[in-house]
Amino acid sequence: MDKLKLIAFTHKNYPGEELGKLHIEDTEAQEKLTQLKVSLQLDELLFISTCNRVEFLFSTEEELTASFVKKFISTFYENLDAHTQAKLSKLALCLENEDALRHLFSVASSLDSLVVGEREIITQVRSAYEQCKKMGLTGDSIRLVVQKTIENAKEVYTKTNIARNPVSVVSLAYRKLRELNCKLDSRILIIGSGVTNTAMAQYLKKHGFKNFTVYNRTLANAENLATDLSGKAFALSDLKNHTTGFDVLVVCTGATQAIITPELYTTLVANETGKKVIVDLAMPHNVEDAVVKAFPTNYISIAELKDIAEKNLQERVSELKSCEQIIENNIAAFKEGYRARRVERAMGFVPQKVKEIKETALNEVFAKDIEQLDEKSKETLDKVLNYFEKKYISVPMKMAREIILEEIQANK
Repeated sequence: MDKLKLIAFTHKNYPGEELGKLHIEDTEAQEKLTQLKVSLQLDELLFISTCNRVEFLFSTEEELTASFVKKFISTFYENLDAHTQAKLSKLALCLENEDALRHLFSVASSLDSLVVGEREIITQVRSAYEQCKKMGLTGDSIRLVVQKTIENAKEVYTKTNIARNPVSVVSLAYRKLRELNCKLDSRILIIGSGVTNTAMAQYLKKHGFKNFTVYNRTLANAENLATDLSGKAFALSDLKNHTTGFDVLVVCTGATQAIITPELYTTLVANETGKKVIVDLAMPHNVEDAVVKAFPTNYISIAELKDIAEKNLQERVSELKSCEQIIENNIAAFKEGYRARRVERAMGFVPQKVKEIKETALNEVFAKDIEQLDEKSKETLDKVLNYFEKKYISVPMKMAREIILEEIQANK
């Protein structure tokens, strides 16, 4: 594990608004990553890219010196200007060996995430590995690292409550809708197509909702979101003409005062008398208090969701020590298994060498002597040699493992 290195840019060490510049298109990933591996003579390479991080895990005998990191950055991000390259080199998180492994374990277990406990990262790590494997960038070492990383994350999620309750506003809002038994064919009226509403809409789509109508101040933005949702789009100025009703109203705009007044709400419900669901994700609220008082609604506010999120987050933080202990246990287990695997790889030549010796003995050294044997004797000799070959290969492997285990125990 002495060759394992990591260079990372995350929401913790690099401005979040600039992380997007570090991502690469799928169409250029193969060329850029292969060029990086070849140029820096890396043995193996894993590239992980999500909305909150860009990380490079690789195997090399080179030390993570300032000059190496600078060369790494300039090689991969050759399209960026010198100032940005220098900034990246200065802010990069650089870790080696056990520290790199611990970081990756924490990442996949969501302990290093912007939202602690969000399970999506484990899938992202697995997908990143599969893609890099297909590109021919990874090998046995990174395979073992990722395998143990996934096992560790699953253990963290199974044995702790780190992900028990959601802490994102979107997931909490969805849970509220589920508790209210909203049907998948509910008419969902979305007002505003900013980041929050877009995330909420995509979350609803992901869980099977399919009837969307989007209103936004800029029609083009409404159309972009509606296209993704297979829904309808209108300008916000046309909201007063919406007379087809709704079942769920999701509203979040940048308005500094409430835009859903009792008068407008009366138009929106279109003489329907049933109880409606309102999800107000704006701050300040986009729905007037008078609407909630005057009409039958299930009102879900951003303030309510944030209170729940904060409580859930505190519960997750209390689980961190348990998660960290699981990580330390798995690091120790990995180091033990990795050393055994190194011996197996180092001794991989033994089976072929034994076969070569056997073939030389049969076909060259003792060929004339064997020719004088009868068929039964030849058969017996073949059995003896095969038995010897099998034992000769297994015995030293077993002895090597035992020596390693003894060394590990002695160092504990």
